[in-house]
Amino acid sequence: MIQFVIPCLLGLEGPIAEELRDMQAQDVRAENGRVLFSGGEELLARANICSRFAERIQILVGSFPAHTFEELFQGTKALPWEEWIPKEDAFPVKGYSINSTLFSVSDCQAIIKKAVVERLKSRYKLEWFPETGPVHQIQFSIMKDQVSLLIDTSGYGLHKRGYRLQAAGAPLKETLAAALCCVSRLRPYHTLYDPMCGSGTIAIEGALMAMQIAPGRNRHFSAERWENLDPSVWNRERERARDLEKRECDFFCYASDIDADVLELARANAERAGVADVIRFYQADVRAFRPQTERGTLICNPPYGERLLDISEAEQLYREMGRVFVPRRGWSYSIISPSETFEKSFGRKADKRRKLYNGMIKCDLYMYFKG
Repeated sequence: MIQFVIPCLLGLEGPIAEELRDMQAQDVRAENGRVLFSGGEELLARANICSRFAERIQILVGSFPAHTFEELFQGTKALPWEEWIPKEDAFPVKGYSINSTLFSVSDCQAIIKKAVVERLKSRYKLEWFPETGPVHQIQFSIMKDQVSLLIDTSGYGLHKRGYRLQAAGAPLKETLAAALCCVSRLRPYHTLYDPMCGSGTIAIEGALMAMQIAPGRNRHFSAERWENLDPSVWNRERERARDLEKRECDFFCYASDIDADVLELARANAERAGVADVIRFYQADVRAFRPQTERGTLICNPPYGERLLDISEAEQLYREMGRVFVPRRGWSYSIISPSETFEKSFGRKADKRRKLYNGMIKCDLYMYFKG
């Protein structure tokens, strides 16, 4: 059984834990900014291919306390690195230290590298490692003198699905867009609206979720090149993901933006994602928003002071949104914003608020669902 860690945006621990349980992961435990679980090689591939909210999938090689560089060296050397790193492969080291005695990241990086080399020397009976093979990125975290040593299996972050070659200004990460759809309870029979769609990320992630299309089905991962993992596992898990797709559903999305050039980006992104047939992109000002259906799930990421508009412009936009996003039976509105005065500008108190982070920006998801 392999021990895994998923680092994630703060606020997404719950959705990640839930999707891991749906994938048959074992020992799922959510902590601040990460989720731990265990499973076999199949789950390693499945989590990479299918997770909508994770930033990356890491193998937890080991954890131990360290207050001195000697403790760091010996603790690292004691771990079974040879189980994961063949003698030809590369193993760079990077990481961070927070609130710990060992605060120099560069020194910790050098010591961990040296300790791994010494461990592999003793196991492979070699004095030098060419590091010309596939990469096994070692990641360390030291928090309050507790060391965690991990190996990344994903390569590029999992938010990089492959469909967004270009993005509009201040785009949402794909993982956060998917999470907005999840916590807004988007369903395969819903009509989704995003009246400030930018490069189309919320619309695309909503479509992928509604049709149960695995977000990582068309990309590759670092661990696929590792010789100590069965390559057929990846083929089987991609086939499993394809079998779970439900493209014949009632989902549809109306996505609009005031910027015609941005809409062309969004259309191209939706084509690459394979969901263009269930999204209608059109040019419109949010101030003129009109529903196309009797029921709808509206999710949007309006521009705000820290991203594209100044504070006064953002507040005026929120007032206009409150005017056109009227309470009605069968409708819900989810709006992400860092503004602590959003509800005052919008004109109504949210039925529910949920804390989320857009990168390093602390936000709230303001949710309105009472007609």
